Amino acid sequence: MDHVSGVAGRGWRVAGAAVLALAVAGCGSSGAPSQETGTAEIGTTPLAVASPDLQNKGVIPKRFTCDGGGARPRLSWAGVPARAAEVAILVGDPDAPGGTFVHWVAWGLPATSRGTVDSTGLPAGAVEGANSGRHLGWTAPCPPKGDKPHHYVFGVYALRSRLTFKQGEDPAKVVPAVRAAAIASGSLTASYGR
Repeated sequence: MDHVSGVAGRGWRVAGAAVLALAVAGCGSSGAPSQETGTAEIGTTPLAVASPDLQNKGVIPKRFTCDGGGARPRLSWAGVPARAAEVAILVGDPDAPGGTFVHWVAWGLPATSRGTVDSTGLPAGAVEGANSGRHLGWTAPCPPKGDKPHHYVFGVYALRSRLTFKQGEDPAKVVPAVRAAAIASGSLTASYGR
């Protein structure tokens, strides 16, 4: 699906210097959250983002891709400011041929939440938007065969105010709203090639 032009591509190139850069782990992950952190987006407080499924500068395990079961990796975070109204998650592939392909957009996670419940669940109150493939929720990494490995940025944002979008909203609307409302942010970055 990464060969499809990203709906929010031009407005959301999550670059390494602009986001906390942690990478996703390969198959054989110990199951323990990564302790590695990087830097936050310019103008925001840093969040520490980790995953029991992913590790910094690793390869996305096949089970989380279109070549496996396509499960969504679990994420955890720390450092949400007390003044945050909610947490949002943006996952994108800035290496997609048509611009950034948005794989997942979720918001409305309570500011007190510290992660996704499991590979399918989210904390109460969370809302998912459409991805660049125009489907609700998560779509697994699936770069074109023969491309160099693509990088996938799993960004977590603490927001100063609540978003009012409805479920299934277009990522072209949600992504810039999340970035504009962010008071803290962090991410994991991982790669996958076919």
